[in-house]
Amino acid sequence: MTEEQPQTRRQYDPTTFRDKPVSFVRRGGRMTSSQERAWDDDHGRYVLDIKNGPAAASLAEGETGDPVELFGRDAPLTVEIGSGQGHAILHACESHPERNFLAVEVFRGGLARTVLGAVEAGVENLRLAEVNAPELLERYLPAGSVEEIWVFFPDPWAKVKHHKRRLISPEFARIAHRALAPGGTLRLATDWEEYALHMRDVLDEAPEFTRAFDGDWAERYEGRVLTAFEQKGTQKGRDIRDLTYSRV
Repeated sequence: MTEEQPQTRRQYDPTTFRDKPVSFVRRGGRMTSSQERAWDDDHGRYVLDIKNGPAAASLAEGETGDPVELFGRDAPLTVEIGSGQGHAILHACESHPERNFLAVEVFRGGLARTVLGAVEAGVENLRLAEVNAPELLERYLPAGSVEEIWVFFPDPWAKVKHHKRRLISPEFARIAHRALAPGGTLRLATDWEEYALHMRDVLDEAPEFTRAFDGDWAERYEGRVLTAFEQKGTQKGRDIRDLTYSRV
């Protein structure tokens, strides 16, 4: 997806992911007063202190994190890419206190809303990362440290000329395989039919993964709460497509 441009060309570092698709679209917008208070008071409790590289939301060279240290315990880890306002991952945190959850999002308002929800729910098994997800999966987290990766409703980049910006690609399959533990799970969902077909083709052909469903599509993942975004897509007549793959 897109990102903000560096202020000067000499700030661009070709070793970062800016020649590859990224996991986000940079958005502006103001936070509500409650979100601002949550961010000021509690972001240090949940948001990881990750040093950025020269490009927007990039990962600084050599920056790494150990989930056991980040959470203060050893537990199965789920990473959600593009967590938005945190509806799905907050529900998961409350439903599965025995697991750890890492939400990856660069929309500051969404992060603040997630922090607010986490404080209200009193969850302790959640951390948030304000960084480009492919870099986090490939270079920040240890190999094989993630049990599940969620990618729910990524930007479909509908125009053909923009398909190269799509997150789900053979390169992403390689990166996800590196982060996942043996037998780990990759869950995807979209309301965009053509992108669903694209994702299925990419992962069916990826030697790193095998289908974890029968038929054309996976059953709806029961852990994904019904959000306003998903409801809107359904109301427009779009079919919600789920896919589930296991790491080989």
